[in-house]
This record gives sequence, C-alpha cells and structure tokens, in this order.
Amino acid sequence: MKSQINTIFLKLLLVSLFGVSLSGCDLLQDVKEINGSCTIVLVDGSTVVSNGNIEILEKTQTITYRDDAGKIWSLFKDEYTSYTCE
Repeated sequence: MKSQINTIFLKLLLVSLFGVSLSGCDLLQDVKEINGSCTIVLVDGSTVVSNGNIEILEKTQTITYRDDAGKIWSLFKDEYTSYTCE
C-alpha cells in the first residue's frame, strides 16, 4: 500500500513538473526582441532613444531597454504611445 502511494505521488510530481516546464516555455515566447536603434514616444510627448536592443513583453506590451549608461529601464503600456525601430 505504501509503495502504491509513493508511485502515485511520484507520477503526480512528474506530471506537475512537466506542466510547469511547458508554461515556462510560453513565457519565453512572449518576449519580442528588436535589435537596433529605437525611438519610444512617451505619453507626455517626449521621446526616449535606445541605441541597443529593446524587448517587448507581448502580453503586457512592457518595453525594456538599456540607457547609454547601461541601466535597465522598463516602460509600461500606459507610459508610452508608440515606438519605431530602424
């Protein structure tokens, strides 16, 4: 009886881990990376220029980029109106 419980527990654990690993792959596919210079127009009309790559989280439309000093910044969809990249 104890070995049956252990076997069932092990199967449930493996199925759970498999499900978690598949959902993790979806997170990686949700990121769109754009190489090159991009100009982001903020809601106040000012612009941010990123000379490196930007990443856009498709689900939330959050843009992540690095400034000239290498600091990482994120802009949420309600903080910008558009972006263009070369």
